[in-house]
Amino acid sequence: MRQMFLAFERRTTAFALAFACAMLVAAVCLGMYQMLIRFVFQQPAELTEVLVRFTLIWMVFMGAPVAFRQGAMVCVDLAHRLASHVGKRVLDTVAAVCALIVIGVMIWFGIEYAYRGRFQTISGLESFSMTWAYLAVPVGAVYSGIAIIGCLLDPRRQEHETAQ
Repeated sequence: MRQMFLAFERRTTAFALAFACAMLVAAVCLGMYQMLIRFVFQQPAELTEVLVRFTLIWMVFMGAPVAFRQGAMVCVDLAHRLASHVGKRVLDTVAAVCALIVIGVMIWFGIEYAYRGRFQTISGLESFSMTWAYLAVPVGAVYSGIAIIGCLLDPRRQEHETAQ
């Protein structure tokens, strides 16, 4: 069961990373397009600024699971280095439980906020609902929760190698 969950977690975290990278590429391309249109052709496009903002929001929330999975999000390095083996496990469990509580709150209020924004339209993109922008919070939180549980089951401390 543990191995099946970790395999599932690897796939979801890889998808979240690929999605976050795609959103970064989209934001860069949209920003370059905006600069070209605005400064070269003197015709600003209204929708690119909004789309860049939303792609960056999605990038951040979908990139967070990767940081959680690598153990880099909740950083308690000094306490972790000084603790015994059992103390490290207790510290990891307490940090994961606290992070999962925050993730649960993000999911709850993110869904509620997305639901409330269903009638609100995006400025510059009037045919789209703000729900699509607000959904980044609960979707990213679900992926982050999966990554936190994966980190608890199979801890990776990759930030320690780069910090020393």
